[in-house]
Amino acid sequence: MTAAQLFQTTVAGSLPKPFWLAEPEKLWPAWRHRGAEREAAQRDAALVWLKEQEDAGIDIVSDGEQFRTHFVHGFLEHIGGIDWERKTRMGIRDNRYVVDVPTVTSAVARTKPVHVGEARFVRVHTTRALKWTLPGPMTICDTIADSHYGSRADMAMAFAEVLNEEARDLEAAGVDVIQFDEPAFNVFMDDVKDWGIAALERAARGLTCRTAVHICYGYGIEANTEWKKTLGSVWRQYEEIFPAINASRIDQVSLECAGSHVPVSLIGLLEDKEILVGAIDVATNRVETAEEVAATIREALRHADAGRIQPCTNCGMAPMPRDVAVGKLKALAAGAAIVCTETG
Repeated sequence: MTAAQLFQTTVAGSLPKPFWLAEPEKLWPAWRHRGAEREAAQRDAALVWLKEQEDAGIDIVSDGEQFRTHFVHGFLEHIGGIDWERKTRMGIRDNRYVVDVPTVTSAVARTKPVHVGEARFVRVHTTRALKWTLPGPMTICDTIADSHYGSRADMAMAFAEVLNEEARDLEAAGVDVIQFDEPAFNVFMDDVKDWGIAALERAARGLTCRTAVHICYGYGIEANTEWKKTLGSVWRQYEEIFPAINASRIDQVSLECAGSHVPVSLIGLLEDKEILVGAIDVATNRVETAEEVAATIREALRHADAGRIQPCTNCGMAPMPRDVAVGKLKALAAGAAIVCTETG
């Protein structure tokens, strides 16, 4: 690997929706348009964020999830077997949030491609490597109620089949990296080892593009920041599941390192994986300096070789002001460039 290929930057997921597409700075924004007008606005927003990412120096770009209102429900709303009118009161992320959620009432099925047309559109408009994100099976099962399968493990495998159909079509559409978002992985440690990784591998079965799993402590919203205060001064939850993830067939692991209490040394347990090192804190609107980003990357270099590190954001940035997100993307690329020069 040449020096120029080291520290390829990327984003973990969502980017802010422009005010003319949806309500700004909200995790669950209301769309400004319907039907064909909304589809046109979504395509325009995706083009804007492709340009912003490229101008900032991001190497592996995404659509910023401009085509969906939420990283889980934006996919599920196109899947059969879910009754959106039948709401069930349910605790999510081990009761961190208690909300009314839709309910699975019959066998789930993908009746048609969900994001494939969107991916084809984005692929045409960038020459850079393209990442697409999908919700992971465990996180889906922790975000929706079940009155059909009887166990989360069984429902997860059913959703894994659906996700695999979508992922294969996304790969065929020209996507270079498919990432499964599994924030539930740091909550249900025993389930991760018992069936969560098996479901994740089923979702990725047969793919030849790069595969990633994104594990984090959540968006920078009040409910998450308050919950994080209960975790103590050192967050070692990953230590329990990293050996099992390292033994999986997933290529990359994305996790938050900036502004968190995760000991970066834990990535030493992922010796066979590429590490997407979260060097941008999504729980603050303060834009990092390039040197701060570089310092996070240097710390990661103490525990993983340079060829396995990709600087990234901690999590999605959907709730942020657009100018803040752009500034953070620029800082990410600039910090990676510093370390690339030092390493090269």
